[in-house]
Amino acid sequence: MTEKQLSDFIKRGKEVLQIEEQGLASIRNSLDLNFAKGVEMLAGCKGRVIITGLGKSGLVGRKIAATMSSTGTPSFFLHPVEGAHGDLGMVRAEDVVISISNSGETDELNALLPAIRSFGTKIISITSKIDSTMGRLSDIVIKTKVPCEACSHGLAPTSSTTAALAMGDALAVCLMDHKAFDSHDFKKFHPGGSLGRRLTLCISELMHTDNIPTAAQNAPLSEALTELDKGGLGLVALTQGSKLSGVITDGDVRRLVCSGRFDTTIVSSSVMVENPLRVTPDMSAAQALDIMESKEITVLPVVDENGTITGMIHLHDLLGKGRLKFADNARS
Repeated sequence: MTEKQLSDFIKRGKEVLQIEEQGLASIRNSLDLNFAKGVEMLAGCKGRVIITGLGKSGLVGRKIAATMSSTGTPSFFLHPVEGAHGDLGMVRAEDVVISISNSGETDELNALLPAIRSFGTKIISITSKIDSTMGRLSDIVIKTKVPCEACSHGLAPTSSTTAALAMGDALAVCLMDHKAFDSHDFKKFHPGGSLGRRLTLCISELMHTDNIPTAAQNAPLSEALTELDKGGLGLVALTQGSKLSGVITDGDVRRLVCSGRFDTTIVSSSVMVENPLRVTPDMSAAQALDIMESKEITVLPVVDENGTITGMIHLHDLLGKGRLKFADNARS
């Protein structure tokens, strides 16, 4: 490359950063009472803060969830498409959802919000358009409108995603201050190398073993559903004798209802997921994590050498992020 080309890159890089700075200045100057009300709602949350968004907004949401979780506000990210196919089983009335979309017109997200509202769950939206569909479906709207994107064509999310990310940081820091989260608390959430050490543990040291919902595979579906509801895990393990033979999830039941085939008198085995993925108690957390990441699932049954179910393990147990309700993620 010529010296001029290199110089042009530096010039353009500075222009982009200046546009991003202007975007941040814009949302800083427009910050209003809705932001304070959002912090108040999050501070009073008795459950978990759930962040959702699609595409670039989803990536921003994952970072916000990670920041909140590590600074004293239990949070996790919910993919809107996965939510529509069973992961809504993790959402409870006592949670607060933060929905992120620059336009506020993301179809997959807006299709999910009415269901979330039906649970009684409060929704905070981060968007540039207060009167958008997402804004109208929300309890509180935090406006993050920027003058323009840094992209030459004004198309690629750049300034807008920076603004959403910064707003998430602002919420997280305000919550830290409200909770008087200090350096000692921070160390508890960030012990050096804790994740690496955790992943060397055996599944038996991390798995859930109490009140695991199970039902016989030849039992009527009504019995399996009773266990599914009683367990509150979003999943029931079906057994033949004492051995794991399949699972039924919240998502399976939802799909059964939507297909018009729902009948509580049918045999559970007729709708179960056969031969589901599973792990053993002596496997390492790292091995289980590999399976979950490769198959994009968040929960696995645990069986012993004879195939007898002994527990359940959730992705958040492996990562040390607290225990969540299980959902529609045990498929092979």
